[in-house]
Amino acid sequence: MQEINQYLAATLRQLRTDRGWSLDRAATECGVSKAMLGQIERGESSPTVATLWKIASGFGASLSSFLEPPAAEQSGVTLRSADALRQRPAADEMLMAPLFPYEQRYGFELFEFTLLPGYERLSEPHSVGVVEHVVVVRGEMELLVQGVWQPLKEGDAVRFAADQPHGYRNAGTQPAVFHDLIYYPPGSARQSR
Repeated sequence: MQEINQYLAATLRQLRTDRGWSLDRAATECGVSKAMLGQIERGESSPTVATLWKIASGFGASLSSFLEPPAAEQSGVTLRSADALRQRPAADEMLMAPLFPYEQRYGFELFEFTLLPGYERLSEPHSVGVVEHVVVVRGEMELLVQGVWQPLKEGDAVRFAADQPHGYRNAGTQPAVFHDLIYYPPGSARQSR
């Protein structure tokens, strides 16, 4: 967790420096308090996933750019292990594995998310044109799309416009695991480092 906080802190500082933004300006752009941003930059706070999304959206960056650099590629092949990448990078009860962090040439990032029993997260709209592709790989969950909670079971897949409010929840007694490919239209997300 400390390593993730340090990377997040350095990335946030670098983005602010690159844009010439004060903490006040960053707070306004992200919709996150100046105090919280300062705590994150000093590595003193582990923000929730919702807060990470607000920060990413405010900077026009991908979520994965705050978690780790793009995956290393050798001879045109990138090999990643969800078991090795799975982490709890935020203060809430969701496990994340950034299988393929955002790269501009591909225009997407791919996560494995694990929702523990009883977990619910409502997500604010992402940048205009962002589309999510959710595939349930284990268990059952619900996805809030267009104001309706859609039940999903193993093998179900949904694509939806993520530039509107949406959410994820696990009302069951077993963890729910899903893959989420998040597509960013050209110009909507930038690599931060």
